[in-house]
Amino acid sequence: MVGVDSLNYVENLAIEDDVLSTARARGLELGCIPIGPAGGATLRFLAATIDAKAVVEVGTGAGTSGLWLLRGMRADGVLTTVDIEPDHQRVARETFTTAGYTTGRFRLINGAAGEVLPRLTDGAYDLVFVDADKIAYSDYYEQALRLLRRGGIVAFDNSLRAGRVADESVHDEATVAIRDLVRAVYADERLVPTLLPVGDGLLVAVTR
Repeated sequence: MVGVDSLNYVENLAIEDDVLSTARARGLELGCIPIGPAGGATLRFLAATIDAKAVVEVGTGAGTSGLWLLRGMRADGVLTTVDIEPDHQRVARETFTTAGYTTGRFRLINGAAGEVLPRLTDGAYDLVFVDADKIAYSDYYEQALRLLRRGGIVAFDNSLRAGRVADESVHDEATVAIRDLVRAVYADERLVPTLLPVGDGLLVAVTR
């Protein structure tokens, strides 16, 4: 059984540089909670493991998770990141360029993910990361499976919601939506899933 001290140790192993720290602080100012350092390091690891060239991110925020992803992707990879808030994407652009990434390495799409994702190409992406409206996670899940190539990865942040998902007595709409998503992903024979206890929980699955 992994204790709290061990989880804190893992969380603090991933050291963020000044660009990531600034992006995290600016994200909090904008009212969006970025993925934690351990979750970000996991995203970087996953992108590097599959040599990701094309990645979709739902929920740009201030660019924290996007920067972790870019640092794991191959040198010619392109991150497509979707957010409904233009201010978030403005700050994310600054984050990416400050980190040394040219505009050819990322594509910022301002709009509702439910409208943007259906316009993206089937089977053209290596990884899809979702950190947006929790109630809509099931919709993003179906879109992600359409977008991913065989052997691609889908990942959902906040999949434990500070322990609320595991507590069956908690029935708020967002928690129930994520609890249902976890069950659906684990039951989906098209996927090989796992739920990682990093940060606030990262639900990850590979397409067969």
